Amino acid sequence: MSAVPRSEAPLLLRETREGVCTLTLNRPRQMNLLTADMLGALQASFESIANDASVRVVVLAAAGEGFCAGHDLKEIRALEALPRIEALFAQCSRMMQTITALPQPVIARVQGVAAAAGCQLVAQCDLAVASEAARFTTPGVTWGFFCSTPGVAVGRNLLRKHAMEMLLTGELIDAAKAQEWGLVNRVVPAASLERETERLARQIAEKPPATVAAGKRAFYRQMDLGVAQAYDLASQVIAASFAHQEGREGMDAFIGKRPPPKR
Repeated sequence: MSAVPRSEAPLLLRETREGVCTLTLNRPRQMNLLTADMLGALQASFESIANDASVRVVVLAAAGEGFCAGHDLKEIRALEALPRIEALFAQCSRMMQTITALPQPVIARVQGVAAAAGCQLVAQCDLAVASEAARFTTPGVTWGFFCSTPGVAVGRNLLRKHAMEMLLTGELIDAAKAQEWGLVNRVVPAASLERETERLARQIAEKPPATVAAGKRAFYRQMDLGVAQAYDLASQVIAASFAHQEGREGMDAFIGKRPPPKR
């Protein structure tokens, strides 16, 4: 008699304690990739939280050593056709904008590497607390698909030349530089990350929720006028780069663990 297979752990864990809801990306072995399923789980959770008056603050965390390695290149490679790739990036852009539209503040708790759309996810959150071990990168340009959608969020957090340096070089920056450049608010020892993030969340959770929600909404309305149009354009650009020969060759090299093609 064969054993009954164990059900796979949830993509996204959710825990609410005293007004602070923690969402944890829960695919550590896959570096918490933003697959279509993960994007869907995040979208559903954010939409549910938006209507939950008991939640005052959201903490976005991740299981394992890495925070998020961005999109799943194997998934994108399998999509092949441009309209299908565009649909995936439209789904991602919608989820990212839902974070901004959420009445509750969202704090990224970054324990490790945040790459490409993972870096975008950190930048899209209202606040971010990082471990000293955290690293950040937008490496798509190296492989033939410019990180244009991450550039929307990163470019709205960093000075323009700092953002362009990340986007044009693809180099890793450490947590200290990420704080200096404005990508994260605080950098703390790894052992203190959960405690310090919780402390910040509690500090905000004590504030009047209607005031916080209205203030957050007004802040982004005056700061990010035109962001939907920016995401539309960036989604088209990044989808096209994945469908282009350079992007396809780069994905094959990345998936095959080979160096990027020389241009």
